[in-house]
Amino acid sequence: MPKVRVSLPKPLLDKVEAHGLSLSELLEKAIRREILRQDLLESDGEHVVGLLDRIDEPRPSDIAWARRAAEELYGSTEPAAS
Repeated sequence: MPKVRVSLPKPLLDKVEAHGLSLSELLEKAIRREILRQDLLESDGEHVVGLLDRIDEPRPSDIAWARRAAEELYGSTEPAAS
């Protein structure tokens, strides 16, 4: 495998080392994720359309559950007055 040289800010490198992480593995994963992200963006959202085709509209019980959960978390499900 070819070797490349990478420069990182010292505080970031210190954190990588403090966590005992492999810089090589981290960089490889990050690069692969970024390439995938860009490929998906270039596909003009076709993957999203495919996913949306498989998702049904929420049932009334789903909406009620979401409202109860939001109320528990935030105290109200009513939009804030402007």
